[in-house]
Amino acid sequence: MTKQTIRDIEVQGLRVFLRVDYNVQFVNGQILDDHRLRESLGTIRELRERGAKVIICSHRGRPHGEVVPELSNRPVAEHLATLMEGPIAFVEECIGPLPVEAIARMAPGDLLLLENVRFHAGEEGNEDSFARALAELADIYVNDAFGTAHRAHASIVGVPRYLPGVAGLLLERELAYLAGLSQHPERPFALVLGGAKVADKIGILQHLGDKADFVLIGGGIANTFLKAQGIDVGASLVEDDRIDTALDVMRQAAKAGRPRLVMPRDVVIADAQGENVRTVSVNRVPPGFRILDIGGGTLDDFRAVLQSARTVVWNGPMGFFEREPFDHGSLEVATILGSIKATTVVGGGETAAAVARAGMSSHVSHVSTGGGASLAMLQGEVLPGVAALRDVLEPAAQTR
Repeated sequence: MTKQTIRDIEVQGLRVFLRVDYNVQFVNGQILDDHRLRESLGTIRELRERGAKVIICSHRGRPHGEVVPELSNRPVAEHLATLMEGPIAFVEECIGPLPVEAIARMAPGDLLLLENVRFHAGEEGNEDSFARALAELADIYVNDAFGTAHRAHASIVGVPRYLPGVAGLLLERELAYLAGLSQHPERPFALVLGGAKVADKIGILQHLGDKADFVLIGGGIANTFLKAQGIDVGASLVEDDRIDTALDVMRQAAKAGRPRLVMPRDVVIADAQGENVRTVSVNRVPPGFRILDIGGGTLDDFRAVLQSARTVVWNGPMGFFEREPFDHGSLEVATILGSIKATTVVGGGETAAAVARAGMSSHVSHVSTGGGASLAMLQGEVLPGVAALRDVLEPAAQTR
């Protein structure tokens, strides 16, 4: 970890601006998935126990700089209070007199959640005046919002221009797992790549492909690779403009002798209405049928590779995960990852959802809280929100 964390600073009695990612959905007043809230609790408890006044900042949804009542952070504060088993104050603004007055009343150990920071256009616009107004609320900046660390927004990169900025415990953990993969992964090292778009995964292949021993390819991107091999995939989703890219990947792997690419040998297909579901060999897809999942034989091939692996990274579902029975491949891969003795890292929202639905979240090494951010890191990109924080070698200034 090359960035300072909350362990490197004194926070007793100080106002700490804690940026988290609480971009969660509610239906009929009930939160659909509180994984991101739960993952932030360690940092909040650490800061509270050390006597900080914790000012929590998050966005929800995309209100585009307008006040959208349905995207208020108020229900988030109520659910967070339940998780913390104690009061969480809430203020209906994130800058101006209301939060200033609320913060003035805080005692060491108190927690306050600000209103949705994206209700102001200055957030996504990274306006300096808005960042400065946020910074005026606190003495220290802590980023624990890994899921938004790839965004150059005011509360992510603007505020730490005015306050000493360090990482929270969740961000520290995310960076430790994801950055470590490109350095010295324990071998055999396997990448499992799925999802719809080849373009989203090319960066991962370029950054980690030469370090991986195996690359297992499923999901919609497998269709493009299959077609690049001259296989008729019927009416399946294919990125025709990425066929040459897929060919280049296969040629480079063959030339270098690594990684070994493991493609589907059988697939689950259905007609245009999603009916007449069957499993066929990849070279037996009838006209008008679509490939919607990997088949049992392919799962056997994947299982054989994964059971021998010591490091596994999975990004992207294996099929049309949103609909049964085409979620079987993804759920089975999640089950395999949860049963092997290896460092297993899962990135991406749908991939994390598959692991959760399979009941394997506590059986894998790390489930990333950020889809876009984890994808960016697996591609070797430097996240703006991380770059904005203080390096370990910098003096740990305590206040502005």
